[in-house]
Amino acid sequence: SAAGSMPAIVWEAGGGRPASLEWGGEGRRAEMRLPFTPRAAMPSTPRPRVTFVTGNKRKLEEVVAILAAGAPLPVDFASSPVDLPELQGDPREIAVAKCRAAADALGGPAVVEDTSLCFTALGGLPGPYVKWFLKAVGPGGLERMLAGFEDKSATALCIFALSPGPGADPTLFVGETDGAIVPPRGPTDFGWDPVFEPGEGGGKTYAEMEKKDKNAISHRYRALAKLRAHLIERGGEL
Repeated sequence: SAAGSMPAIVWEAGGGRPASLEWGGEGRRAEMRLPFTPRAAMPSTPRPRVTFVTGNKRKLEEVVAILAAGAPLPVDFASSPVDLPELQGDPREIAVAKCRAAADALGGPAVVEDTSLCFTALGGLPGPYVKWFLKAVGPGGLERMLAGFEDKSATALCIFALSPGPGADPTLFVGETDGAIVPPRGPTDFGWDPVFEPGEGGGKTYAEMEKKDKNAISHRYRALAKLRAHLIERGGEL
């Protein structure tokens, strides 16, 4: 070809696959038929897409903020408020069952979260049922449940379950943060945050902490950090 001239891809009618490469200069023209698709024109492999099942806007914002930190993820995340059954049992069993139901409902990869607040004095209760206790009595009611107990210690537990699709066994990622139950302090717009004082929170409740500080020590952060590491290590393979 002429020095400095660049080949041009000639596409088949309709914009399908390339038919030939043409190049030339100063009245010269040459053509090479292509029995293959040039690398540059090959369609890229789509990134895996995982749906995080939640209808809680605040929870979604927190999860997105945590996942956005650090190395880029090899998968894309979406969210959907899929209606899942309310289950009873061990937190890990609940997470597995919810994730299977989510993957079946979505027909594809799914992530669900199950959160528990476990009071030592009550043998782990309210545990995975804290959502319903909170709805019934509010943050102050949760704190008053321990009025007759000297031990105010508690553990915040978060489990993320990841399923690659319908019929597959979910993988669990567990995060825990130890702390104590205290009278409500701070904003009351995000669950039981006002009554949980993490041991690493500098004397503040979750609700009183800056988001970035809470996200650095929370039970949700610790579970998501394990999920992130899993996805990066596997290069997006679910």
